[in-house]
Amino acid sequence: MLLFLTQCGPPPRAEWKLLADEFESSWQAAGIAEEGRVTIKDGEITLDAGQPMTGARFDAWQSAKLPRSRYAIEYEAMRVEGNDFFGTVTFPVNDSHVTLVIGGWGGTLVGISSIDDLDASENTTTGNAFFKNNEWHQVRVEVRDDDIRAWIGGKLFVNVSTKGRKLGLRAGDIEKCTPFGFATYATRARVREVVVRRL
Repeated sequence: MLLFLTQCGPPPRAEWKLLADEFESSWQAAGIAEEGRVTIKDGEITLDAGQPMTGARFDAWQSAKLPRSRYAIEYEAMRVEGNDFFGTVTFPVNDSHVTLVIGGWGGTLVGISSIDDLDASENTTTGNAFFKNNEWHQVRVEVRDDDIRAWIGGKLFVNVSTKGRKLGLRAGDIEKCTPFGFATYATRARVREVVVRRL
């Protein structure tokens, strides 16, 4: 008589809502010198303006077994006060991390930092957009095996091949937002509806 044993249990998760109650305690201020206050209330992060940066870090990426490739990030971000980057997100790409800058370098720049040691203002992902304060902007980032894509308000801003490229972070305070987090620069911002999905 042959017995076939199968593993029982729930299937692997396909979606994580990172501001749901189960993850709220995993968020903390990034620990940047002279950063503003970071608060979480009613499923929303508020980052007060720092001198100059403020960061919010999610430290449960590994323990929650979130993916490092073939996944998407979706969220909404609002710049409340100020005129520089807001809702800027740092995230893992396989063994590295990069940052999608939104509204940087005086308020309009979009791009990935860093690729081949070039910042968002210097590499091929550089783009520009006007962001009104006190408006929600929908963001989607896709991390695939050989490329990164990013949309803001449904418009594709980043579509870059990562094959054979050196990925990393701009040296400095943004490194404290790993493995996943948001940052602002001399700006007050709000972030909500943060969801990670497998692709």
